[in-house]
Amino acid sequence: MEQKRALLIINPISGTSKKEGLEGRVTERLAQEGVRVDTCRTRCAGHATELAREGVKAGYDMVIAAGGDGTINETAVGLLNSGVTMGIIPCGSGNGLARHLHIPVDIRASLEVIAAGRSELCDSGSVNGRPFFCTFGMGFDAEVSHRFANAGSRGFVTYVKSTVSTLMRYVPQEYEITAEGLSIKEKAFTIAVCNASQYGNNAYIAPKALITDGMLDITVFRGSNKLRTSLASLDLMSGSIDRNMLIDTYRVKDVTIRRSSEGTAHIDGEPLMLPAELHVKCHPGSLSIFTPAADGRIIPVVTPVTSMAKGLGYSIRNLFGGK
Repeated sequence: MEQKRALLIINPISGTSKKEGLEGRVTERLAQEGVRVDTCRTRCAGHATELAREGVKAGYDMVIAAGGDGTINETAVGLLNSGVTMGIIPCGSGNGLARHLHIPVDIRASLEVIAAGRSELCDSGSVNGRPFFCTFGMGFDAEVSHRFANAGSRGFVTYVKSTVSTLMRYVPQEYEITAEGLSIKEKAFTIAVCNASQYGNNAYIAPKALITDGMLDITVFRGSNKLRTSLASLDLMSGSIDRNMLIDTYRVKDVTIRRSSEGTAHIDGEPLMLPAELHVKCHPGSLSIFTPAADGRIIPVVTPVTSMAKGLGYSIRNLFGGK
């Protein structure tokens, strides 16, 4: 039988996780499954997409991304509709796609998911032709992403600081949303179009979103006073934001969103400028991913608490020399 080959793409500077010895651990573990691993490291923005596309052309059976949400996004872009399965070793600060798919935020445990070989055909989204895999957003969350990206440090604490500082000055904007059977004009604090359920860090912006249903979930967070807006963050972290009276939710296959002018947005947490008119589409079954779960269904409160407990357990194990 011909030996399978894996291409490991490592972002050496992403997130907060240390990656010393990562290449050796991946090589050793997958060798037990008869898989040969070749490794490359990203050098600049967009490089992971280029490397993934080269991996497809070279005939690799799988491409493994080790990095944060930006690295995962770039790698996934290079693998869209290729038939090559992506493995995820989450090493970032948010790890939204991994968390949605219940991929452990731990090197050893996530590697076991890849070694098990179970894969799922997952959807992707696009906005004006630019792919996303978790969330595309405008408004407050895009401003937070911009501030977080320029904060100089990563991690949950930095994200909270970025959120609070943005909240103090942000003013809701006017949007027009049109889709089949839907036409609304709304002054909104945030509009998030979600392929998966969360931003990352167990912040569930679309608790009922599934990555295998061929649909996108839109969360419209209407403007309110800062106290009520702040309290909504509790629902965001508990997985019950869709029950908040400031929230409207819609499920669509594609949608057009218009605002008064071009402005900030984010794609999987990466901030960028986009024009006033935005066309967002779902692309069903366009990416194969190694995952331990068939979908990302969550139970409010229970799923977030369980995820945090597992993360704490991994941290304690690694602190005391777990490998």
